[in-house]
Amino acid sequence: MRELFPGVLSDGRRLLTRNLVKGRSLSEQLVTVKGEELRVWDPSRSKLGAAIAKGLRALAIRPGGKVLYLGAANGNTVSYVSDIVGANGIVYAVEVSERAFRELAPIAEKRGNIVPILADARLPEGYGWVEPVDCVFQDVATNDQVEILAKNCERFLKPHGSALLSLKTRSIDAVAHPAAVVKEAAKKLREKFEVVEQLSLEPFEKDHAFFVLRLKG
Repeated sequence: MRELFPGVLSDGRRLLTRNLVKGRSLSEQLVTVKGEELRVWDPSRSKLGAAIAKGLRALAIRPGGKVLYLGAANGNTVSYVSDIVGANGIVYAVEVSERAFRELAPIAEKRGNIVPILADARLPEGYGWVEPVDCVFQDVATNDQVEILAKNCERFLKPHGSALLSLKTRSIDAVAHPAAVVKEAAKKLREKFEVVEQLSLEPFEKDHAFFVLRLKG
């Protein structure tokens, strides 16, 4: 068993996290190694998991950290972020869909370190009470993904914090070649961010790129 990042492990075949809520699963497999209960993390069901499986070099989500998660959906990846930050960390999970939020809320209640927020990530003033965070993670499938990330980072990201962006190219432009969309998005990102790392999420996610970023200035 090897620790890829604090809180993220690999047995050579699978990604795993230490289960914050012992005995509870969201349908994923639970395994016990040397008395520790671990959750198997399927990279084909998680953009963050896919980025790690593709060789992400640095992970800004750490034990004890504060994370703003935009596009929380039904809480699958959020639950793994919850495992990583642990009992002393916190995940502010923003989701605009009421249907997805209904699935997210009970997960948050059981885990204790997730704050579910029913809101539109385009309007961060709606959750302006959120404290400064170490990392902003965005997985919002819309044509203004770059602008949403910049707006939230400028408002909530701590100095020297990091942003993680899962970019869905078909949501930006369904006609243009995905590589051209990624190139244009990277150009836009560089106006406000330093691009630390850039990955393709193939074969786990079709037409997706993943960026690690830091705000300039």
